[in-house]
Amino acid sequence: MPTWGSTRPHYPRRVPETSPTRFAYLGPEGTFAEAALSTALGPDRGLRQPAPSVPAALAAVRAGEADAALVPLENSVEGSVPATMDGLADGAPLLITREVFLTVSFVLAVRPGTRAADVRSVVSHPHALAQTARTVATWLPGVPALPASSTAAAARAVGAGEHDAAVCAPIAAERYGLVPLAEDVADHPGAVTRFVLVSPPGGLPAPTGNDKTSLVAVVGDRTGALLDVLTEFAVRGISLTRIESRPTRERLGVYSFSLDCEGHVADARVGEALAALHRVCDDVRFLGSYARADDRTNRPVPEVAADAAFTDAHAWLARLRAGEV
Repeated sequence: MPTWGSTRPHYPRRVPETSPTRFAYLGPEGTFAEAALSTALGPDRGLRQPAPSVPAALAAVRAGEADAALVPLENSVEGSVPATMDGLADGAPLLITREVFLTVSFVLAVRPGTRAADVRSVVSHPHALAQTARTVATWLPGVPALPASSTAAAARAVGAGEHDAAVCAPIAAERYGLVPLAEDVADHPGAVTRFVLVSPPGGLPAPTGNDKTSLVAVVGDRTGALLDVLTEFAVRGISLTRIESRPTRERLGVYSFSLDCEGHVADARVGEALAALHRVCDDVRFLGSYARADDRTNRPVPEVAADAAFTDAHAWLARLRAGEV
């Protein structure tokens, strides 16, 4: 099966405002990303193609070769995935239309007949290696851990004889003919990875009343720049669910802040906050508003920050400007 980033399949572009039918995901087959995509779409919907990396998956969408891409954004143990954060902050705009949470479990997989004493190298995605370092070290003391582009790529490499052991999902071990040397090798069982489905700009998902909005704000090298950003949310009663800094690669001292907040851009308070950020920040990139998919509910909206309060305030100001005191 071809993958995006190698021999790119050429399919007609999707007609605007129709549902996506072609999906890229971080491959190869057997990754947690594939499992998350199946969770989001069900077992049979759409054409699914693995991409060799997060940048390749995003590039497929930007090139019109995929309608959407499913990529990992953050993990409950190891934090954010830089390739996804940077890939959404740079390049042609893409919008998050959905998030998917997946509980991840790992096996230490080897070719049949391989013993622990035979293992000279163990390979996996850096996040997986970090999440299993202590447990794997008890099974394979002194064995070097090597990075791979994904957990499934690690399993495929072991199946091909390039390495001796892989930390991967059980489905990847089965798919590439491996057997578990050890099961449930995570140092922190129950870890969850958050994936996002991204598409080209277009119509936004309708507000559900329990939404998130994501964006990237670039602030200048000046005193109080981050406080200015935070204030625009605080004064409107908007709760941030995630905020992380990333270098802009321009020079030291200039950073972008990737953040998620509660609410939808269609909400008056969220819309006004984004407009205010556009005024005080060097740049703002809107990454989408979409339904919240974790098991939490947005905090109640303060009465003074409800849409009705904004409508009433705007009407009052209009009367003043018209001379109606």
